[in-house]
Amino acid sequence: MDFQISQSAQASHSPQSSRRPDSAHMFQVDLRGLVDLLSHHLYSSPKVYLRELLQNAVDAITARRAEEPGAPARVRLFADGDTLRVEDTGVGLTESDVHELLATIGRSSKRADGLREARSDFLGQFGIGLLACFVVAERIRVVSRSARTPDAPPVEWTARDDGSYTVRTLPDSARPEPGTTVHLQARAGTGEWLTEQRVLALARDFGSLLPYDVRVGEEPVTDLPAPWDRAYPSPAARRVALARYCHEAFGFTPLDTIGLDVPLAGIRGVAYVLPSAVSPAQRARHRVHLKGMLLTERAEQLLPDWAFFVRCVLDTDSLRPTASRESLYEDETLAAVREALGERIRSWLTSLAAGDPERLAAFLSVHFLGVKSLARHDTEMLRTMLPWLPFETTDGRLSLEEFAQRHPVVHFTRTVEEYRQVAPIASAQGIGVVNGGYTYDSELVEALPSVRPGTVVAELDADTVTAHLDSVDPAEELALSGFLAAARDRLDPLGCDVALRAFHPLSVPALHLDDRAARHEQARAEAEAQADDLWAGILGSLRGGAPRARLVLNHLNPLIRRIGSLGDPELIGTATESLYGQALLMAQRPLRPADSALLNRAFIGLLEWATHSGTDATGTATDE
Repeated sequence: MDFQISQSAQASHSPQSSRRPDSAHMFQVDLRGLVDLLSHHLYSSPKVYLRELLQNAVDAITARRAEEPGAPARVRLFADGDTLRVEDTGVGLTESDVHELLATIGRSSKRADGLREARSDFLGQFGIGLLACFVVAERIRVVSRSARTPDAPPVEWTARDDGSYTVRTLPDSARPEPGTTVHLQARAGTGEWLTEQRVLALARDFGSLLPYDVRVGEEPVTDLPAPWDRAYPSPAARRVALARYCHEAFGFTPLDTIGLDVPLAGIRGVAYVLPSAVSPAQRARHRVHLKGMLLTERAEQLLPDWAFFVRCVLDTDSLRPTASRESLYEDETLAAVREALGERIRSWLTSLAAGDPERLAAFLSVHFLGVKSLARHDTEMLRTMLPWLPFETTDGRLSLEEFAQRHPVVHFTRTVEEYRQVAPIASAQGIGVVNGGYTYDSELVEALPSVRPGTVVAELDADTVTAHLDSVDPAEELALSGFLAAARDRLDPLGCDVALRAFHPLSVPALHLDDRAARHEQARAEAEAQADDLWAGILGSLRGGAPRARLVLNHLNPLIRRIGSLGDPELIGTATESLYGQALLMAQRPLRPADSALLNRAFIGLLEWATHSGTDATGTATDE
């Protein structure tokens, strides 16, 4: 696709004009429309124009040094707010190069003959090049002299944002030495991007790690070697220097630093451990340099998802950029790099567990969730972290290793609600329970036998808890049969049975127990009751043999004993509803509309009974 060429340009320079059949036509490009596309859709900000200029200059020097290893390597930028001049000592261009490479969209100078073998040394890959400069410039003027053809005169290429360009040769005095000078004339309203202060800030942001001497005026841009490649007097001094760089690049002081040296993948850099917890769902953004040039500050796919607790800055020569050169191309190379960097972070965790438990404890106090995420997929990591990962248990906050040493069977619940139901009672009965309701916890508990042979793991359900509670003497339970029958009648519409047991602590009058199967059956029954005949029939066919929820009354509790002595069935029912509601609240279970209505009804009923003067506590009439 060629620019629309002005009359002063020579059509004979088109490389395809002599081969084009009569019926063939070339696409015509609306440059203004293309610039609008670049500025609003391809590039995130006009600032990328400077990256393109630096990239072209660095690639030109790289091309020249491929043939002349001792050639000078300088890039100089001069800005005044209206214009910008960029000078390099690169390979330069001849007049035919200018027509072929500068005026053709999609063809890069990196494709020039003789340089294909050196392509991997270049930053640019897409031939968009100077087009990005039209985002801030209305006119681009390039003066260049070829190092490959020393006797060729300097050539001048001038392009405007209307899509036209002119080419002319210049006297030798216009450019005595090989290289290229690019002049930009600012567009209306974009002069702020061409001020010396802004150009210096952008040049340092993009090019601080470039391998050549780059300056804005007299101010140096490059700062080599990179902070992670420098020699330091001690490990402590290195940590301080890298932490300072992290604060400048990311705005936080890291909890720790992890070296990311992967020579086979062409990776050098450092990962910074965040000092505060973040959500696993939050996409981490990393800073990536490509052969010294900043590619992006928002690389999201660089690390495995579980490594959300670190931010990286690195330089690479192996990863492919996308067309905008603002993100990474997802391919097999990136997948391999992601795995290699994940292995570096995994090794760091292993080394902390082996030699620095205090630093590991400090890290886990903030980022235990990330380590759990890793351990559920990595058996070796689970084995390494087993003595350190904290879990909520009936014995307090312990590691799985310590908890398993105390209990022959590691019981766990899958939800926080289930744990809250049974934790006080299970603890009093000597049953060890792990709260598996938090993210990843139940998966890790179930994986425990794979790294700790002989460990027995079992999910705690209502039947297991009930089986560990003491039975009541048959004679005593028979004496309370009327009370229990009235209580069961009242709770039967709610899908809840009533059982009598003796358990500790004595202060708990009643315990509400259910499991996922019981809740599923309860939800099905409610849906069936509200459905029309067709759906009621379908839902009825799904009725299973799942156990119902149960309210376990504590025979050792004095309040239960007093309620058991009541003679009025209505009063027994109201008291039972109150115990049911209180047990739900103690378990911190969400209340259904029917449960809320029951609590209100029981509260009002008890108030009426308490203020009624015609009955005593046994439900019999009294003399007034």
